[in-house]
Amino acid sequence: MAWTPIHAQVHTLLRSRILLPEGAAILMAVSGGQDSLCMAQLLMDLTPHWGWSLAIVHCDHGWRSDSAANAMHVEQLAHRWQIPFFLERAQLVKPTEADARSWRYGVFATLANTQGYDCVVTGHTATDRAETVLYNLLRGSGADGIQALSWRRSLSTANGDVWVIRPLLALTRQDTGQFCHDFELSVWHDSSNDDWHYRRNRIRQQLMPYLRSHFNPNVENTLAQTAEIFTAEVAYLETQTVQLYHDVVGTLDDGSWYIQRSLFQSAPLALQRRVARRLLQTALPQPPNFGHIEKLVTLANAPNRTQTDPFPGGLRAWVEHELIKLR
Repeated sequence: MAWTPIHAQVHTLLRSRILLPEGAAILMAVSGGQDSLCMAQLLMDLTPHWGWSLAIVHCDHGWRSDSAANAMHVEQLAHRWQIPFFLERAQLVKPTEADARSWRYGVFATLANTQGYDCVVTGHTATDRAETVLYNLLRGSGADGIQALSWRRSLSTANGDVWVIRPLLALTRQDTGQFCHDFELSVWHDSSNDDWHYRRNRIRQQLMPYLRSHFNPNVENTLAQTAEIFTAEVAYLETQTVQLYHDVVGTLDDGSWYIQRSLFQSAPLALQRRVARRLLQTALPQPPNFGHIEKLVTLANAPNRTQTDPFPGGLRAWVEHELIKLR
């Protein structure tokens, strides 16, 4: 086996971040594209140093006419490496990227639980992270969107938590492409990546090259580092939010929610917004937007008997002395 700088980089990173423990049973999500092939080859090469048990899962969404051939290509790779292979085909074509992602991660969690794998690994890179930061910024996702694609993510299931690990977040798509070229890995071209109907493809093929050419040639790593900074800050804010929520939010006998205004007023605005969002996520029939959150936060300093216009679902919030009530 050739030991390249990328092998050394990933090996060192896995040790410093304690992402994949020695001896772990790992399910690798492999699409056949360059990022997932690079990841699979790297983990295969590093296994003698870590003692892992590896397997491959491939999800066929049925979006393309060549999807069955794509799946067979990945299966042949697994057979060549002599590791277990799992293929899942969508019974119904998912209408959106979000639906497809939800189905895919459900497959990962089910397989990990039923087949005894400790975690699932995906081939997301710093480039994916940068594109997701831009995508979420344009959608108005705030700090939580900027911290997108963390190194590890928990998938809560009926049988417990399954960890999704992303060991390639320090590499760019250029790095994985060069790796696949150097190791002569047969990359399957996903034609859906050329479809500009998907906004992520426009970010990848239009916006990112423009930013590299006109603003920052190292834009992927810069945005990925920004996401890393926000990951730590959002984790801290969420810890503080949980405590403040516990202190100020409750329910009354008539079924209405309330916020105690005195403690709520004294908290930083960032925490007020997070507490308001958490409450509205529970109370409303749909995810709250920025306007809904601001409408509730404004009541912290409003006169007695001030009330809002209806939220989705018909709920209203109003000030009643030291309480903000929502019903």
